[in-house]
Amino acid sequence: MVFKEDYPKFEETAPDDFDPAKPYADPVAFIEQREYLVREKFVEIEKAKILRERLQQCYWREGVNHVFKCRSLVKKYMDSLKNLNWGKDNRPQYLKE
Repeated sequence: MVFKEDYPKFEETAPDDFDPAKPYADPVAFIEQREYLVREKFVEIEKAKILRERLQQCYWREGVNHVFKCRSLVKKYMDSLKNLNWGKDNRPQYLKE
């Protein structure tokens, strides 16, 4: 049986000792920063998935009136997709080297 105490603890903020000007100076801070960015990206992706599911439910529930009644969900969903920054071109500058 797994208890809540057995789950790993993650810091919710970026590492304090990471220097973007010299990212490879401290390898541990570099990996912590990378893990932090990946966690934040996964959180944003999951938020977009939840909004997409809500939008699908609204579409099916409202029928022909979905254009007017689901407009706010569409705006939230589109904004969440803009904030995802897909692809390698949107990486931080120190990772483009």
